[in-house]
Amino acid sequence: MGLLPIGAFAKASRLSPKALRLYDELGLLPPARVDPVNGYRSYAPEQLERARLVAWLRRLGMPLARIQYVCALEAGLAAQEVRAYWAQVEADTAARRDLASFLVGHLSGKDPTMSDDATPLTIRYAALSDTGLVRERNQDTVHAGPRLLAVADGYGSEGAPASAAAVDALKHLETETGGAPAGGLLNLLADAVDRAERAVHGLAGPGTSSDEAGTTLTAMLWTGSHLALVHIGDSRVHLLRDGELFQITHDHTLVQSMVDEGRLTPEEAVSHPQRSLLVRALGRGADATPDMRLHDVERGDRYLLCSDGLSCVVPAKKIRGVLRESAGPEQAVRALVALANDRGGPDNVSCVVADVLEVQG
Repeated sequence: MGLLPIGAFAKASRLSPKALRLYDELGLLPPARVDPVNGYRSYAPEQLERARLVAWLRRLGMPLARIQYVCALEAGLAAQEVRAYWAQVEADTAARRDLASFLVGHLSGKDPTMSDDATPLTIRYAALSDTGLVRERNQDTVHAGPRLLAVADGYGSEGAPASAAAVDALKHLETETGGAPAGGLLNLLADAVDRAERAVHGLAGPGTSSDEAGTTLTAMLWTGSHLALVHIGDSRVHLLRDGELFQITHDHTLVQSMVDEGRLTPEEAVSHPQRSLLVRALGRGADATPDMRLHDVERGDRYLLCSDGLSCVVPAKKIRGVLRESAGPEQAVRALVALANDRGGPDNVSCVVADVLEVQG
């Protein structure tokens, strides 16, 4: 079979002539021959397989740059890349689904976070931060108040002021969130994160290295009926409910993204040399997009916010045991910090523990 004109090739490949011209310009699918007089494009029959692959990948919504990368791989590696791409699409869709559910309830006048239990609730809390046994200084910042619970883990030479600046930028929420509707609460949190990002950026002058001032930021805001979560980085929030421990944040690290995409197992991630490399943080040049959502609470819940100086050192089973056995938040934070230091204390360790209680009349 000889060369196919662009019309015939378009029909066989399920790509339009317009798309074929674009892919030629991008170098993604150049024709086998271009007539030097009239510019007509002709394609070889053996190019159909690549063209059909491009068409299917476009149906998946894959960006053209990534399609070009996939097409250059051998079949096995290309399959892994498609699997990784789709895993990320599903994760993004799940996050948008949660937001859509909230917006449907909010716009229809129903607060989706309100509990059926009308009993007034409150929180009791405690916070503790420790340098650990290896680091020379503590770059973590913690805060626990009647409405705001926060942990920030700074990095770089200006990590300590960065984490402090990020938490300070949220402290006004202690007095500005009373009675705020759910939608307004998320807007307040978004504005506070913007303020925190500007505060961290303001620590570094022109010409300062981008890695000299940065921080994670994980915080929860209590309004008397629900908790709002904002999360950037690899500090974590755990929930102890009915004796079971749940991690309710998702690490923004390179290694976690590799786990999400199926390139690493969770077991391999624990000892990976780049396990602390952040893909989101507050700092110059970093992606500061936060995860934000409203969280249902129940009487008897116990929440733990912690830096990775705890979660990367102490197994979840041990953390669960301490949270189950500690009588109150004060005992829990002391026991968790001591546990991290008993295991070598290789990093700063910070914890905030909060219990959801019935208001005593």
